[in-house]
Parts: sequence; structure tokens; C-alpha cells
Amino acid sequence: MILLMSITLNYSIQLHMNFLNHKLLLVLLSLSLVSCSDNSSDAQYLESSDSDDVNITQNLSPNTSDTVPETNPLLPYDIINHKGESVSSSVLSGKILGIYFSAQWCPPCRSFTPNLVEFRDRNSKDFEVVFVSADRSPSDQLKYMEKYDMKWYAIPHGSPAVNELNKKFEVRGIPSLVIVDPKGNTITKNGRGDVSGNPSGALASWKKKS
Repeated sequence: MILLMSITLNYSIQLHMNFLNHKLLLVLLSLSLVSCSDNSSDAQYLESSDSDDVNITQNLSPNTSDTVPETNPLLPYDIINHKGESVSSSVLSGKILGIYFSAQWCPPCRSFTPNLVEFRDRNSKDFEVVFVSADRSPSDQLKYMEKYDMKWYAIPHGSPAVNELNKKFEVRGIPSLVIVDPKGNTITKNGRGDVSGNPSGALASWKKKS
């Protein structure tokens, strides 16, 4: 009888121990799974954070290919070339400019324009002309530019900038050539007289004053 009770007690204890071991194993397994999930989440967070850091660094890093050249503050951003195509006024960056008020219907303009074309073509590295037309239409403006081989730039016909520039420089008659530096400061309003009277030394004189 005693032997039977002893065997029964030992069996019960063993079952209880097995149960406890099984439960402990489940707890450890559960903890292990939670830890893996957390580590996975941390890895994703770190990966995301690293990716964001790269993007921020890239955004803060200067991109020279997107650098916009300085434009002359006197001019609108969009001007046209001698073909009538819209271009950015940044093409004029760093140059002394001759703002040329003129029109084909004006006889004195037709007389002076060839001299200005020759002067500009000879000094195009440091000097450029921007034509402010008083012609009657956009087509007249382009015909005038084509006829006299004006390979310079112009304010679009009818642009508000035409009236603004006329008012700023108080243009009372044409032809008129106003010389400005790359920052828009006026060098002289008598560019026509300088080009006509001193074509070989005018640009050097303007540079000294800019």
C-alpha cells in the first residue's frame, strides 16, 4: 500500500514538473518571438532613418547643375532672341548691356543701327544689346532685327517692361542707347554718342565706370 502511494506521488510530481517545464518553454518561446519582432521593427526604423538622412543630405548638398545664373534686375526673366524665341535673361549674366530704344520707321535709327551692330559684334564677349522696340507690331520688330542682322536680344513687343524701361530712363526720342552694368546700374545714357564718336574705346571707358 505504501509502495503504491509512493509511486503515485512520484508520478504526480513528475507530471507537475513536465507541465511546468512545458509552460516555461512556451514563455521563453513567446519572449523570443517578441524580441525578433522588435528587432525587425528596429531594423526597419533604422533603415528608414538612414534613408531619410541620405535624402536630407542630398537635399542640403548644393547641386551645381541647378544653379541659376544671376539676371540683370532691370530686365524681365523672359526675353527673346533675334529669331523671336523666348530665352532667359540669364544669358546676359556678367555683361555690360546697351539698352537700345529704336524702331524701323525712324530714319535716325536706321542710320545708327548698322554702327551699333558692328560695335556689338566686335565686343560681344563683354557687351550685349537688348532691343526695346517702338515698332508697330511684333512682326515689324522681328523684320527690323532680321534686316539689319541684329543678333542680339530684345524685350518682347508689347511687354510691360517696354513702358517701364522707357519711363525709368526718361526716353524722349529714339534712337537712344543706355549703358548699364551687370547689376543694372546706369553707366551712361549717351551710349549712342560713345559708339559713334569713340567706337574703339567706348567699352573700356564703360568698364572703368562700372
